[in-house]
Amino acid sequence: MTVPDRLRVLVVDDSAVNRRSISEALSKSSDVEVVGKAADGEEALRLALLLRPDVITLDLEMPRMDGFTFLRILMSRQPTPVVVVSSYSQKENVFKALELGALDFVAKPEKGASSELASIRTELINKVLSVRSLRPSTLSARPRLESFSKLTVMPAPRVRELTAPKRVIGIASSTGGPTALIEVFSKLPDDYPNALLVAQHMPEKFTKTFAQRLDKRSRLAVSEAEDGDVVGAGFGFICPGRRCMEVEPEGTDRLRARVLAPLESDRYVPSADRLFRSLARVFKERAIGVILTGMGDDGVLGARDIIDAGGTVVAESEETAVIYGMPGSAVRAGVVTRSLPIGKIADYIAGLSE
Repeated sequence: MTVPDRLRVLVVDDSAVNRRSISEALSKSSDVEVVGKAADGEEALRLALLLRPDVITLDLEMPRMDGFTFLRILMSRQPTPVVVVSSYSQKENVFKALELGALDFVAKPEKGASSELASIRTELINKVLSVRSLRPSTLSARPRLESFSKLTVMPAPRVRELTAPKRVIGIASSTGGPTALIEVFSKLPDDYPNALLVAQHMPEKFTKTFAQRLDKRSRLAVSEAEDGDVVGAGFGFICPGRRCMEVEPEGTDRLRARVLAPLESDRYVPSADRLFRSLARVFKERAIGVILTGMGDDGVLGARDIIDAGGTVVAESEETAVIYGMPGSAVRAGVVTRSLPIGKIADYIAGLSE
C-alpha cells in the first residue's frame, strides 16, 4: 500500500463537540485530510469500508456499536491503523483496544472538550503521521486479544522470595510495544531466574495500569517501578511515565531500580538510553538490551554502550515490528548483535537461564 501525500482520516466520536475539535486539530496539519466523521460504531464501519481511510481516530464509548466491537469487525475485514482518543479515566479500555488491534492512543486531560483537544493537538497529529512508517503487513499480522485470552498463564505468586537475578534484561519499546511486551512476558517460564526492566514510551497514569495487565498475563511479578525497588529474579518493572529508570548495585549482592526525573539531555522520556547505559555500567559483558517496535531512535546510544562493554543487543526485525523506527535505527548504527521477529525474541528472553 502506497501512503498518499495527505493522510485521509476518519474521525469517530459520539460527541459532536469532540468530532469538531478533533477534526479542527488535525486540519492544522497540511499532511492530513479529514474525509469523514462518524457518531457511532455502525456509522464508522460503514464509512471505513466505503472511504477506506488511511487512519481512524476512535472514541471507545459510543451508542449502538461501541469501539471494541467496531475494532473487532474492522480488523477482521479491513485492517486499518486506529489511534484511540481517550480520557485518563478509561485506562483499562485503552489497553483492551490496543490488544484488539489499535495502533496507539492519545490521552485527553479531564477538562472541557475544546481545551482538551487543543492541548494534545501536536501529539495527536504526530500519532496520526506515524502511520507513514507503518508496514501494513505487520498491522494485519499482529496478535489480537483473542489469542492472548487463550494463554494458560498461572498468576504470579503475590509473595516472591527475593533472590539475585542471574541477568537483568532491559527492554525499549514505543508504538506497538504494549502488544509486543505481552507476547514476551506471557512466554516466560515458572522460576524465571532473571529480571526485566522496561522503558515503554507511555503517558503517566497509564504505566501503572499497563504493569497490572502484564502482571495478570505473566508468571513474573510485574509492577510499575518505584525508586529503590529491589530487583530480584522473577520480577518485572515498568518505568513510570514522565520518569526515567536505571539500575544500580547496593553492596555485593543486591540491585535496586532507580526512578529518576528526566534530564535536559534525555531525548525521550522514559529513556531507554539511560536504562541501557546503566545496564552496561553494572553488568558489562553480561548486559542485555532489547529494542522493540517504535518511532524514533531511543535506545541507540545506550545500545552502543552495551556493545562497547561486550554485552548483547537484540532488535525486533522489520518482519514483525509495527514501526521499524527504533530497531531499524539501532541496526543502521551497527549496535545490534542480532535481529529477530517478536516471537523469536520472546523465546530468546525466555531461554536465558545461564
